[in-house]
Amino acid sequence: MEIFVLAFFALGYLVLAGADIGVGMALPYLGRTPGERREVIAAIAPFFLGNEVWLVATAGVLAGLFPRLEGELLHGNYGMVVTLLLAWVVRDMGLWLRGRVPGARWQAFWDGAIVAGSWGLAVSLGVILSGVLLGIEGPVALLPALVVAALFCAHGLAFAALRLRGELRGRAAVTSGGAGEARTYALTSAALLVVGMLAGFRLPLEPGTSGPLLVPIVLTLLPFLVAAQAWVWWTFRHRVSGPSYL
Repeated sequence: MEIFVLAFFALGYLVLAGADIGVGMALPYLGRTPGERREVIAAIAPFFLGNEVWLVATAGVLAGLFPRLEGELLHGNYGMVVTLLLAWVVRDMGLWLRGRVPGARWQAFWDGAIVAGSWGLAVSLGVILSGVLLGIEGPVALLPALVVAALFCAHGLAFAALRLRGELRGRAAVTSGGAGEARTYALTSAALLVVGMLAGFRLPLEPGTSGPLLVPIVLTLLPFLVAAQAWVWWTFRHRVSGPSYL
């Protein structure tokens, strides 16, 4: 049961947060003007905070249920974990601050932070997954990591095509041949799930001793998390028609 809980949160993060990471990576391509970029960001605005809960939950499950695995992952990937956290902070700073002060330079700076943070998240996750899957370390690990990052970007483009309208939708649908973005999103989601599951099979998934205490608590909270996520997706199921609060 402990393995199921870890897989649920980790794979959920890859698929759900992978979409807003990918949109951030492709922001310069999707939005050619400040107004267009704000509309693109509106596509992920209702979701990105909820998606980050899945990463926090994954870290909590690792610490509480798999302390040995947590120690090995942190020890072997300390630099990438720090990079991931810094990229996360930079990306979120860009999302929150870009619209707080008027001015093209201010917005351009924080738009750059969104792009840099999104790429940092994708590449650091790619390096960690590549290390687990292939046992590769050092600069050469960037090669498979860039493949994983490209998958995040394609996933984000498919999600943006589902959320945007008009010309912006047309740009985002480049990976879908101009249509069929739902099919493309399903395919990129499946690819991320496969990568995550293959990595999981390579990990020493030996639960700690706190499972009997923590698993019932997590399973009790799980329906509320899923219900909240479903409510957000249902409430914001329609395509974006203008800028958001970001």
